[in-house]
Amino acid sequence: MTLEMQIILAVILDLLFGDPRWLPHPVKLIGRLITVLEGLLRKIIANQRAAGTLMTIIVIAVTGGVTFSALRIAAWIHPWVADVLSALIIYTTLSIRDLGKHSMDVYRALQAGDLPQARANVAFIVGRDTDKLDEKGIIRGTVESVAENTVDGIIAPLFFAVLFGPVGAMMYKAASTLDSMVGYKNEKYFYFGWAGARIDDAANFLPARLTAPLMFIGAVLTGYRPVQAWNICRRDRGHHASPNSGISEAAMAGALGIQLGGPLFRHGKLVELPFIGDPVESMERRHILKANYLMLATSLVAVVIFVGIRFIIKGIVGA
Repeated sequence: MTLEMQIILAVILDLLFGDPRWLPHPVKLIGRLITVLEGLLRKIIANQRAAGTLMTIIVIAVTGGVTFSALRIAAWIHPWVADVLSALIIYTTLSIRDLGKHSMDVYRALQAGDLPQARANVAFIVGRDTDKLDEKGIIRGTVESVAENTVDGIIAPLFFAVLFGPVGAMMYKAASTLDSMVGYKNEKYFYFGWAGARIDDAANFLPARLTAPLMFIGAVLTGYRPVQAWNICRRDRGHHASPNSGISEAAMAGALGIQLGGPLFRHGKLVELPFIGDPVESMERRHILKANYLMLATSLVAVVIFVGIRFIIKGIVGA
């Protein structure tokens, strides 16, 4: 089975099943390793930036080494075992179905008129205070999460899988997990999480910028606003604390004709953030559905283009 077929199989598995809760997900194992190493290295290394950098290197290296070793053992058993394991590993790095599920949980709670449940559901996917969000704030946070996670939950792992196979995809996932666990700019992690956050930014640099044109094509396929997506992305992509997240959020805002960003509360404190996009349309529940349609279209376009490029290159090299 070629890598192209493994990637396609992985995408199909993710669309069908999402993340099976009964399996020991690799990201959970990476998270446990981070927790153990953090406690150990904070005790034995006084310089927090050095301790965090060493932890980052160990986590990514161990993740890559274990993945590579598992594939080698599988290949020793039988090539087909290695092929299946490779597809399964790539599958665990993707979040197409789960991203849609989490956002739809918010949508269904809003449809049922259960604002407290909608706040509880959106709290799983955003990094802000949700206890006082009104309906428009809940919708805005959900759409922003779909836009941001289209990069690190779909496009980036696909990108690294296409370039470096399951080992590359899993090492990317390790960097992403490090950022989500220790990449905070607070007193505890400002220095300790510095390396994890910087590596995650670097890893997402190209995937985030590839997501923009992929989302433009997705906007064409879904009948949204590709021209506005392009214009808003060019204008507002820098209106975000992250050097990467603003790109997909701006493209999403333009495609849907809504305004994202703006002031929010984190840990009880008001954080003034610039707006992204223009309020051509009033924020409504249907924009969660539209964000999911665009996310799905963008994901499928990425698979076709990424895998297609690999086939073309192999054909040229083989010729």
